[in-house]
Amino acid sequence: MHRFFLDPSNILGNTVAFPASTSRQIFRVLHLAVGDLCLVLDNQGFEHTVKLSIVNSAEVRGDVLETHPAIEPVVKVEMLLSLTQREKFEWMLQKCTEIGVSSFQPVISRRSLVQSKEDCLGKYDRWNAILKEAAEQSGRGKIPVLLPPLTLVEACRQTVRADALCLVPWENESDTSLKQVLLSRKPARAALLIGPEGGFAVEEIQQAQEIGFQPVTLGKRILRMETAAIVSAALVLYELEPPTSSRAGKDFSTPVM
Repeated sequence: MHRFFLDPSNILGNTVAFPASTSRQIFRVLHLAVGDLCLVLDNQGFEHTVKLSIVNSAEVRGDVLETHPAIEPVVKVEMLLSLTQREKFEWMLQKCTEIGVSSFQPVISRRSLVQSKEDCLGKYDRWNAILKEAAEQSGRGKIPVLLPPLTLVEACRQTVRADALCLVPWENESDTSLKQVLLSRKPARAALLIGPEGGFAVEEIQQAQEIGFQPVTLGKRILRMETAAIVSAALVLYELEPPTSSRAGKDFSTPVM
């Protein structure tokens, strides 16, 4: 079933009025018709099963049949990504969204390929579109938040809180593994600081540690930054997420009469 994130203002009681861009996609690309079902997500924590009632080149509308809580990871994983070449950065946004990351913080570090906040702000519309498409494709209930770019120190200070487990995978760490840390703590939030090509400088790791980040090893291999991002996010969610619970049918749904 096709999934569409819409602004809550497009859900008018039991009627959904699709915006022009989504209407064109439904009519011209997907070739959906009156009577077809789709899922509409409000990015507020709910998904709505919608039966299309009007489908033409001018407008697309539908009727809400029932509403469910959207299923999202219980543990919030925040990814702090050093800025790199566009294709690689966008690939990490897409794949980490599919895995279940809840927010992305672009980071300017000593060796990051981008050294100016202004240089990446013009890409935010495209990056947000990538997050939205990846969230729709992978069955997410919410679109991850894309935060404004910050320097390494700014990003670390903004992220560290009492309820967060803040980790930085680092190739020179050998004593403490990600698995060891995850076995000892079960936080509600986890932040992962991913270095650029060439890795973090020792001074940057020391700064991150002083603020509250703990270096960990992901194993004996030296991973590319995009590999480290995906592996660490997947492992954190695998270890910290409670067993998957299925919806209990009508107990969780709100049928529309």
